[in-house]
Amino acid sequence: MPKNTLNRRLSRPLEKFSALNKQHKIAIAGVSTLGAAAIALSAIPGGATTVAGGTPAVAAKPVAAEQTQTRDLHATLSSPLTGDKVKLDAIKAKQQAAAKQKAADAAKKAAAERKAAESRSAKKAADRSAKRPQMETVAAKTYKNNLDGWIRQSLDIMHSKGIPGSYHGLHKNIMRESSGNPRAINGWDINAINGIPSKGLLQVIPPTFATYHVKGTSNDIYDPVANITAAANYAAHRYGSIDNVNSAY
Repeated sequence: MPKNTLNRRLSRPLEKFSALNKQHKIAIAGVSTLGAAAIALSAIPGGATTVAGGTPAVAAKPVAAEQTQTRDLHATLSSPLTGDKVKLDAIKAKQQAAAKQKAADAAKKAAAERKAAESRSAKKAADRSAKRPQMETVAAKTYKNNLDGWIRQSLDIMHSKGIPGSYHGLHKNIMRESSGNPRAINGWDINAINGIPSKGLLQVIPPTFATYHVKGTSNDIYDPVANITAAANYAAHRYGSIDNVNSAY
């Protein structure tokens, strides 16, 4: 094959690498030159010792050496690209590790903040519980359904309302007015003559009962507790206390 034709064929691949850097172009040129030399030498018969003109023939062994050098040049050409890829992989791995560490730190911080918030909430609840007065459960007070029980229940209501009076003062007036009969009614005095007879344990007329009725008690004038507390309230306003009443009032 003519030498010019061979060189043209070898030079065509170089055009495809025109965009490569200077180092790569030098390496490719070396590969092309060695390839041309290897092809030229391989055309000589293996057993020839001389060529026309008496020039000694090149032995076949150097061809193998040239092929080895060609492989080395290929390795040299590809090694920078491989190195760049390794660097990029290392940078990517480092970035991924940093992202994982950042996520782990954020999760750890969030957990710590959540735990602190729960601790603060628990402390506030404990403080509120400590400040809240403990309510003692008190059994409802019961009273006997008799004169003693009526008087005692009336006294508790009177004391809660600020109405003065004593057990003795209530009892003595009840016994004088009705003898302890909650359904007693006076049909002969002036009130009865006027059409508004006195009624109940302490013989209270309806208008007086309505005026001095104590809130929370029954509106029935015959109810023992309601009758006693209304009469005691009237006596407190007129006489200072039911204890000061010793006759009809």
